[in-house]
Amino acid sequence: MGVVNIPASTAVPQVLESRTRDRVLQAIGEHGPVTATALAEDLGLTVPAVRRHLDNLAESHLIEDREASPAGRGRGRPARAYVLSEGGHQALESDYDHLATEALRFLSAEAGDEAVRRFAESRVGQLEQRYAVELAAAGTGTAQRVQALVTALTRDGFAASARPVGDPTGTAGSGATGLSGIQLCQGHCPVQHAAREFPQFCDAETDAFSRLLGVHVQRLATLAQGDHVCTTFVPTKPEPSTERSSR
Repeated sequence: MGVVNIPASTAVPQVLESRTRDRVLQAIGEHGPVTATALAEDLGLTVPAVRRHLDNLAESHLIEDREASPAGRGRGRPARAYVLSEGGHQALESDYDHLATEALRFLSAEAGDEAVRRFAESRVGQLEQRYAVELAAAGTGTAQRVQALVTALTRDGFAASARPVGDPTGTAGSGATGLSGIQLCQGHCPVQHAAREFPQFCDAETDAFSRLLGVHVQRLATLAQGDHVCTTFVPTKPEPSTERSSR
């Protein structure tokens, strides 16, 4: 059977279509959960064009959809937000991820899990040293330091974001003050493939966040464990009550 030549007029649009599809997948990995409208704005595409790629990615089992948060949503059909599926995360992993995991397996077999832990702490420690300078410039407030950490993490490919949670004023009851804080999220992890097998990386990162922010943080979810985002709870002190201060 002879070689079938695809006309250039057909091949070029196919290549562009594939590249756009990859951009959509990458954007979902960085910003998910994210809606079609938000993706269109971020990528400079039309919403129908984005939906076409979303349908294609969903059929390929690379993304999953869920109902978007009701906050700020208008009337009408509930908006859908998209996150990477397990297959989507694997599609974004490079050959270097697999090579790194193989190297870690060798290190674990030759020197034990303690050697892997020290390596993870050394790697995270390099990031911590750089971030410490930026957080110091942000001041002593937890919220300001978290925002500086978000900026640094996003720059390094972690697709980070943060939002307040709980009752920062402490007015919802005696137990509410212990629940107020900031939810730090990371939509992408450059070492996710290795962290699935070696949780020492997640542990080292969590400890580094505690040191950088000056509070004991709690890791609630991780991409390595199959969640769609890494989530860390950062506690904050309740603001003084206005009623008490006026007395």
